[in-house]
Amino acid sequence: MRKWTERGNNEVIVSSINVISKVIIEERVHEFTFGWQWKKPLGGLKNCFVMGVLSFCFLVFWVSQVVFAQQATDPNEVDALNRLIDYWNLRDKLNITNDPCIQNAAWANKQANPRVACDCSSNTCHITHLKIHALDISGELPSELFVLKELTNLDFGKNVLNGAIPAEIELLSNMQRLNLGINNFTGAVPQELGNLTKLITLDFGSNNFMGPLPTSLGKLKSLQELYINSSGVSGRIPQEFANLKSLQTLWASDNLFTGKLPDFFGTLTKLRNLRLQGTLLEGPIPSSFSALKKLGDLRIGDLNGEDSSLEFLLDQKNLTILILRNCLLSGQIPDQLGNFSQLQELDLSFNKLTGQIPDSFQDLASLQYLYLGSNNLNGQLPANIIGPNLIAIDVSFNPLSGSLPQNSMRVGLSMNAVGTSINANNLQGKASGMLQCLKADFKCSNKVPSKTFSVKCGGTDQTSASGIEYEGDFESMGAASLYTSSDNLWAVSNTGNFISNPNGPQYLTQTGSQITGTLDSELYKTARISPSSLRYYGLGLKNGRYSVELHFAEIGMDDSHSWKGLGRRLFDIYIQGEIVLKDFNIKNEAGGSKKALIKTFEANVTNTIMDIHFFWAGKGTCCIPYQGTYGPLVSAIHVSQVSDGAGSSKRDKKRVGKLVGISMACVAGLVIISSVFYLWWIKEDSSQHMRIYTGHLGND
Repeated sequence: MRKWTERGNNEVIVSSINVISKVIIEERVHEFTFGWQWKKPLGGLKNCFVMGVLSFCFLVFWVSQVVFAQQATDPNEVDALNRLIDYWNLRDKLNITNDPCIQNAAWANKQANPRVACDCSSNTCHITHLKIHALDISGELPSELFVLKELTNLDFGKNVLNGAIPAEIELLSNMQRLNLGINNFTGAVPQELGNLTKLITLDFGSNNFMGPLPTSLGKLKSLQELYINSSGVSGRIPQEFANLKSLQTLWASDNLFTGKLPDFFGTLTKLRNLRLQGTLLEGPIPSSFSALKKLGDLRIGDLNGEDSSLEFLLDQKNLTILILRNCLLSGQIPDQLGNFSQLQELDLSFNKLTGQIPDSFQDLASLQYLYLGSNNLNGQLPANIIGPNLIAIDVSFNPLSGSLPQNSMRVGLSMNAVGTSINANNLQGKASGMLQCLKADFKCSNKVPSKTFSVKCGGTDQTSASGIEYEGDFESMGAASLYTSSDNLWAVSNTGNFISNPNGPQYLTQTGSQITGTLDSELYKTARISPSSLRYYGLGLKNGRYSVELHFAEIGMDDSHSWKGLGRRLFDIYIQGEIVLKDFNIKNEAGGSKKALIKTFEANVTNTIMDIHFFWAGKGTCCIPYQGTYGPLVSAIHVSQVSDGAGSSKRDKKRVGKLVGISMACVAGLVIISSVFYLWWIKEDSSQHMRIYTGHLGND
């Protein structure tokens, strides 16, 4: 409409100018509508008049251009926007003193933050884009927001907004992309979100909602991307989600979902990216997943219930990332996995897989990370399993045998074969024999056993205020590797890859800040981290009872009032195969970040080795303050013997002897006391009888 009006006015004005020009050229007599009449020759007066008319026409033309270039924005929207700016104290970043929809405004640039952009295709301009991203705005969503009814894009991600999402959200019915992720929203996810039927992208992940997902979300048939990971929702995934046929991306990890892994996911055939880790969902993985042939990234983990198989993996040849970790997978690995030529990361660890590793894995030329640890795989490794692009391979804790494959010592490759019968002396060094003690059927002894070991994780040697000498653990480890201390008293293994981490493959972290709540601040300023599984082993220990001190301080996540303080790190801890802490949150336990925390446990060593396992079970936020911020973290470890088997047995015998002696003494004492009492009682009784007898004689 606006373009048509401009064109029409321009044509009228240009026509007028042409007519007047014609008058000058032809010098004819013209009668103008206002009643003036001239005759040839016109002279100077005529020329002045014509020039005046021409000037007037040009003025009209210029004014019309300005007017139409400065269309007014809906005054209600302008007022609402200004109130929002003041509500969040954004004047220093978004100082709009005139119409927000003026052309070429700095705040309309796609890279601007805050950003306000408009649509002026009608007679009135409307605000359609509003972005206030990662600026730590706080408070509840104000009612003024819902005056902006023409919004199509709203980005409030990475802030500290709180409270419930108002039902008035449904007034934003033109919304196509809505980002409320990484905030502090609480309450239930509103049913009214389901009325925003034009939505293409919806993100309310990393919040503190509670209760189930609203079934109304099943009405979002245009939805292509849904991010609800770490949002706090629980219960069953609604059957109505089967209607989301346009869905391409679903992130739903770290929620309290229950029930079976939905079979209807197999009907969402446009899915390219699916993440479901760290939930309470139960297996098996439905066979219907075989229809998801467009998948490029599939991550399912931490399933309960029934076993699953890999039979659904038939023709998903677009997969680049396949993670089915801790899913109760059983049976054999199918040969057809070797046909997935685009695979870059394959993680089938912590399952119950049996049989041999398929020879077809030698054909995975694009593979960079291969994790098969903690299964029941047997046989030998395929001779050419180490492809040209392989960076890390983990086959630990499997009954595998034979020799290391070709190229296993290649520069840039990391490999973990702990807990196998593979001849891995080149990888494990002098500790190879000691590490064999990790196998249940391998009996160990040590002529010169140790009774203690202490590790400063991620840092150099240090002596604590109490005199404990911690050995430094600052080795730069890979994505599947083992390091043994110089004195062979301990070892550490790591498996896992921080996918998409902007800092690259780093497995150590540190801080320059002071750590509170301790006399040993330096002990907690470094730590070792892992995206999956981190294990420390005490080697060559004397069998007996041990105290295990684990030292923590959260130095990778903030606890400020910024959005960067909203991260949650959760992991499990096992000692000697027994879980001692589940969903452990350092920041919560310590009362904040950069605060020292010590957890102490006792465990038995029966085969000369101590196994301390830090395990990520898919829970906690993934991406605060940046992608790949999750998984176990530990600052230091101190293990010392509190009793040994023989000493304990001797002490037990002595204790029993003492108890028997005390018991016998008590019995003897009781007998003596009883005897004395009995003799006294007899004597008293005899005296009484004598007095009675004497009295009778006197009476007689």
